Amino acid sequence: MSIDPTKLPLDRGFEDDRVRGEPLGPERLSPAAVRRRFASHVRWTPENRSDARLLSESTEAPTPAAVLIPLVQRDDQLNVLLTHRAPHLQAHAGQISFPGGRLEPSDRGPIDAALREAGEETGLEAEQIEVLGILPVYLTVTRFEVTPVVGMIAAPITLTLEVAEVEDAFEVPLSFLMDPRNHQRRIVIAGGERRFVYTMPYHDGPRERMIWGATAAILRNLYAFLREAPV
Repeated sequence: MSIDPTKLPLDRGFEDDRVRGEPLGPERLSPAAVRRRFASHVRWTPENRSDARLLSESTEAPTPAAVLIPLVQRDDQLNVLLTHRAPHLQAHAGQISFPGGRLEPSDRGPIDAALREAGEETGLEAEQIEVLGILPVYLTVTRFEVTPVVGMIAAPITLTLEVAEVEDAFEVPLSFLMDPRNHQRRIVIAGGERRFVYTMPYHDGPRERMIWGATAAILRNLYAFLREAPV
């Protein structure tokens, strides 16, 4: 079973700014501000922990995994590098995602795994990436226990995509993704329960990129994290 997010009804209550939140300004989104936020110890609460109950009530132990949220620094602007997964993959085929994958025995932890997977999928070298920190673990519907690792990379960057896994890659301004006016919350009924799926449609030239599912939920957590930054 799979979900077409565009077919799910919008949660109109989420259109209230008091619910979805206010846009984050440049004082919270500059490279220096993002570094300060990760260096601070301001308490915050993630909005999303799991979408694992959307399609399955499996009791199978989750698989540890990690993703890299690559923040590409272009002058004083940050962009998020995202990948478009190849259409033939078994999990999340054709979806927009962060580079990442399961932890391997050779990995010393989620940061190692995120850097290794980013290198394999996009050609980014670990030495290019300034690791800022991690966000709370997110449990996906496919039973991956994902640790998001946030890293900053100075432009210019050169990508070498692993075509067996990645169809293409593109950048989205962090300011766009941290503006809740670009976020949608959709309703899905699973197991008799009303649950939510986030979508973030982004127009990349003439092409619409639908960011949704775990990727969008993790970006909402990044929004909640940066929103609580000391200014």
